[in-house]
Amino acid sequence: MRAIESRGTVTIAKQLCKGCELCIPACPPRVLEMSEAHNEQGFPYPELRPGCTGCGACLLVCPDFCFEVFLYREPVAHEVAP
Repeated sequence: MRAIESRGTVTIAKQLCKGCELCIPACPPRVLEMSEAHNEQGFPYPELRPGCTGCGACLLVCPDFCFEVFLYREPVAHEVAP
């Protein structure tokens, strides 16, 4: 395990996702992965694992506006797998 400091996190509007997967390689800390489940439209959607830094890269590449970034007042330390 290693500790990282997070400036924020994101929420994902799963119902808006069309499964393009552009967010997966755009995520610098590599904490997004596509789910096995599908939304009501029949598309897989990204799921967030621990370690999000709130950088907003996913928000910038998402054509369907599925992400919303929330910043913390003070950085929060998280333990994540290497």
